Amino acid sequence: MAQRVTLRKRTPYNTTSNRRRVVKTPGGKLVYHHIKKLATSPKCGDCGIALPGIPALRPREYATISKTRKSVRRAYGGSRCAGCVKQRILRAFLVEEAKIVKKVMKSQK
Repeated sequence: MAQRVTLRKRTPYNTTSNRRRVVKTPGGKLVYHHIKKLATSPKCGDCGIALPGIPALRPREYATISKTRKSVRRAYGGSRCAGCVKQRILRAFLVEEAKIVKKVMKSQK
């Protein structure tokens, strides 16, 4: 007959925050080990891909790591991916160019 295993936390429900695994201790007892939820990496605000260079952690763990590990040394570092930043810069440049062309065309008339 299998050994009984008792819960170590108060919550008896089978929820995602209460997942557990049966582990045998060195003393030969079976105990529950509660499993932490999987962390997802932060996503780019424009295209939605995972931001490279930023670790996937649980939200509270970002408070404990340094600022340099939470972002990338670039404009929009921990918020947008490199491709989206490139597009933003190009778009801004083209908008400014269009304004200059418009001004030149107006002065020629």
